[in-house]
Amino acid sequence: MFSHVMVGSNDIERSQRFYDALLGLLGAGKPIRNVAGTGHVRLFYPHDGSMFCVSQPINGEPATHANGGTVGFKCSSPEQVQQFHDVAVAHGGTSIEGAPGVREGSLGALYLAYVRDPDGNKLCAMHRPG
Repeated sequence: MFSHVMVGSNDIERSQRFYDALLGLLGAGKPIRNVAGTGHVRLFYPHDGSMFCVSQPINGEPATHANGGTVGFKCSSPEQVQQFHDVAVAHGGTSIEGAPGVREGSLGALYLAYVRDPDGNKLCAMHRPG
């Protein structure tokens, strides 16, 4: 359904260190670094037919995170969810919404972890058993 997701950053070098470590855990390689004609920098992380992108805002205004927005990453196991959480925190992210673990809901049991990246973007690591 999705071709890509892009989040904004106020410090592209800090974001690259964070996302290189975090997305490397999920199997993504180093990003394709793009400098647009306007001079703003974008990082493109292709993986499994989709892409996660980080960009300095094109309009020159500060990047802000979406209130109510979450970017979810599919993990292969509960252990990978825990690693996602731990790598995020070790690279400047913030753990939010309780410890990683099972959450029961209308979609069944999911193993989840929530973090915010250094710019405040909300990220979710999710493993769905079965």
